[in-house]
Order: sequence, then structure tokens, then C-alpha cells
Amino acid sequence: MNTSFMNSARMAWAALRMLLVLTVVTGIAYPLVVTGIGQVLFHDKANGSMVTVDGKEVGSKLIGQSWNLPGTDKPDPKWFQGRPSNSGYDPLATGSSQLSAGNPKLVKMVEAAKKQVAAFNDVPESEVPKDAVTGSASAIDPDISPAYARIQVNRVAKANGLTVAQVEKLANDHTQGRTAGFLDQPRVNVLDLNIALKELAEH
Repeated sequence: MNTSFMNSARMAWAALRMLLVLTVVTGIAYPLVVTGIGQVLFHDKANGSMVTVDGKEVGSKLIGQSWNLPGTDKPDPKWFQGRPSNSGYDPLATGSSQLSAGNPKLVKMVEAAKKQVAAFNDVPESEVPKDAVTGSASAIDPDISPAYARIQVNRVAKANGLTVAQVEKLANDHTQGRTAGFLDQPRVNVLDLNIALKELAEH
């Protein structure tokens, strides 16, 4: 009886020691090491790729945001607009509408959005690209297609008192090509573009 009790006690103590060791290694040491490596080698990405202007954080390169008129849900004509967001660009509530491409509700929403985008930018509906009226799978995509940036140029130029050529060059300069030459699609980061636009308009 005593031998059985002692064996059980030794096994329990060994299991407890293993639990303590694993807790320290996987719960404390490993996270600290990974965090340290991230901060040293990938400081910007590890901290959310935040963008600072004049000492103030204005957003993240990885998360889209609204560019509306202050205090309203209406898009501000002086800014380039991003993709629609099903979650209001909330990174804690990401996800698409989950409606299939042929769903009548989605079709109706897209048609209405296309009319709004076309009217807002004073272009024919045929020129409105898909990303201007459909959200991404995450609902927080920070990029738009070069085509969507292009149809906004005239409106942005007029609203900021700039020439079309100036704004067009700005959009072209901020167009990124395919990753490694074959991955992804050409894209424009809206936050980066609007920061450059603000600087241009103020000079």
C-alpha cells in the first residue's frame, strides 16, 4: 500500500514538474523570444505597420479606414476612397457579407453601389471596377486597384485645387506592382496615397 502510494506520489510530482517546465518554456520563454525577434528584425510589422504623420498615428498600412466627411457617413470628395467594408473597417469584426455572387440581395447592393460610385466620380458605370463596389473577404483591405484610383483622379484633383496631371502622377507613383513579379495584383495603398495627397495639396 505504501509502495503504491509512493509510486503515485512520484508520478504526480514528475507530472507537476513537467507541467511547470512546459509552462515556463512555452508560456513565458518562447513568447518572449519570438516577441524579441519580431521587435528587432520586423519592428514595423510586429507593431501593426502603423503610420505616423507629424508625430501622430494616422492609421495602419494593413487596415483600411473610412474617408468620410467629418461626422457623417458620406465620402469626402477630397480623398481617395477605399473598398467598401461590411464591418466598417473594424479589425475585430472582419469578414465578408457571406452572400453568394448570385444572391439577389448582393446583386441589388452592387448595382446601387455602382450607381453611387459612378455619380460620385462623374464617370460612366461601365468604368467602375469591381473593387469599388465589393468588399474584400476580410472587409479591411487597405488597397484598391489602379483602375479604381484612376476613376477618382478628376474628382480628387478638383476638390483639392490641384491639376489632374498632378494627382494622376501621384496615383501612378503609389501603384505597387505584383509581388515578386507574379503574385497578387497591382494595387494602391489608400492611406499612403492620401498622406501624399495631403502633402501635395498643402504645398
